[in-house]
Amino acid sequence: MSEHASPCRYLAPVKWKAVRENALAFIDQHGAEAHRLGWTAPELFGVHPTSGTLRVDSCGALMLGPSAVQAVHADRVAFAQTSGYRPLKGQTLGLPIWEFAARAR
Repeated sequence: MSEHASPCRYLAPVKWKAVRENALAFIDQHGAEAHRLGWTAPELFGVHPTSGTLRVDSCGALMLGPSAVQAVHADRVAFAQTSGYRPLKGQTLGLPIWEFAARAR
């Protein structure tokens, strides 16, 4: 996915660029551990199927992350000053952002 074109209508291109860079760094630095802990693509990269990042209740832990990931745990992804948590049981998961982008074409 291009860093220059945000896949979500309400995600500003400059913010998308940072989210994308942080997600790619996460894969390189923490991807194996996240896989071992059972994190899924929607839990990490999900966005709401019709509203994208506008509906934060359907967003994966990395889609709202304000900075680079510091660590990945069984129940959360830790950033410098906050954490993104796994969805609660019964909570609807979003689509991985690449599937959302493919639908928009």
